[in-house]
Amino acid sequence: MKVMIFGLGNYGVSLATSLMEAGNEVIGIDKDPLRVDLIKDQVTFAVTLDATNEAAVRSLPFKDVDAAIVAIGENEGAAILTTAILKKLGVRRIITRSISPLHQMVLEAMGIEEIVHPEQESADRLSKMLHLKWVLNNFEVDEQYSVTEIQLGAKFANKTVQEVDFRKNYQLNIITIIREFTRRNIMGGTRLVRESIGMVSPDTRLQQGDVLVVFGANSAISFFCELNA
Repeated sequence: MKVMIFGLGNYGVSLATSLMEAGNEVIGIDKDPLRVDLIKDQVTFAVTLDATNEAAVRSLPFKDVDAAIVAIGENEGAAILTTAILKKLGVRRIITRSISPLHQMVLEAMGIEEIVHPEQESADRLSKMLHLKWVLNNFEVDEQYSVTEIQLGAKFANKTVQEVDFRKNYQLNIITIIREFTRRNIMGGTRLVRESIGMVSPDTRLQQGDVLVVFGANSAISFFCELNA
């Protein structure tokens, strides 16, 4: 997937590096050349550009971009104007960071459907991670059910999915497994990337350190985390 990120503050940089580690292509954009210089070796391409300048934004290669993320956090006006320009240019998928309730209202009025609240979401995830050992990430479907990333401990390592029988024994459905792989780049170097193994079969053998992406009741997830060691 190819992603553009507008705003290379702490949140934008963290998002960019995470997406790169997951094997995506990232174009980072910021009007501050110092920020661009700091990240240029960590992303596919980094551009010094004022995202509130429509003519400048038009020059960007949107053709093959899957998503544009407005990660600007220090300037609400710049974030709104950047979002408006992307909307005007017909960018297929726009994800925008909301800084305040008023900002949220403006984005909703603009018809932006994907709005993120990184500070609030980060606090919620941290709370869950502190409460449940082994949880790396969590998305609450509703008050009772969640999709959760759980790092596998030693207890279930080297067993197959069928042997563990997550659905029968723990009332959990495995969506996929994320595992570290070594990948070679075009320069001949290697790097570790986290990738999904795709569909999980009954004979898939688990490895310690695997990240299980599971769906289930919050109580079932808590119970499994207590056993996972």
